[in-house]
Amino acid sequence: MANVADIRNGLCIELNGDLWQIVEFLHVKPGKGPAFVRTKLKSLTSGKVVDNTFNGSANLVTARIERKQYQYLYKDETGYNFMDNETFDQVSLPEALVENADLMREGDQVDVLIHAETGKTLSCELPQFVEMEVTYTEPGLRGNTATNTLKLATVETGAEIKVPLFINIGDRIKIDTHERAYVERVK
Repeated sequence: MANVADIRNGLCIELNGDLWQIVEFLHVKPGKGPAFVRTKLKSLTSGKVVDNTFNGSANLVTARIERKQYQYLYKDETGYNFMDNETFDQVSLPEALVENADLMREGDQVDVLIHAETGKTLSCELPQFVEMEVTYTEPGLRGNTATNTLKLATVETGAEIKVPLFINIGDRIKIDTHERAYVERVK
């Protein structure tokens, strides 16, 4: 059991018969009345995101979730297939439960979330940063760097990311997978 003071990003709770992960939260203390917490919850079984408000005295049932390293193998009609690095067991996850799947390459290491009590595979999380090669982008115009202007670039997996004007085809870039944003050029 936990109370609202224990709420943090990434905490997994059981609510209304489903497993939820806290994506965002905000403690609110209005001038009048009791304090409460606004949260954005992501379902670990269906992938949908909902808003929920907890009053200051609410008790939460926390869920035990394990993170294990898996290797991404391939995608087929059942979904995305991963292999456990220790036991070589393979699991398949539906497309709705793999966020930012277009930033995964075959052979990449990912964290797979598993419910500890049931052993059910819940979702997949990519590493915070990935490095990819730019396969297509429009050329930047010389002298057009005074503003923080961005252009679209296609990376090796087919995903489109907004990058600064000085990025060219063949450059390797670092991408933040949670924000889907350009971080830096890699040498």
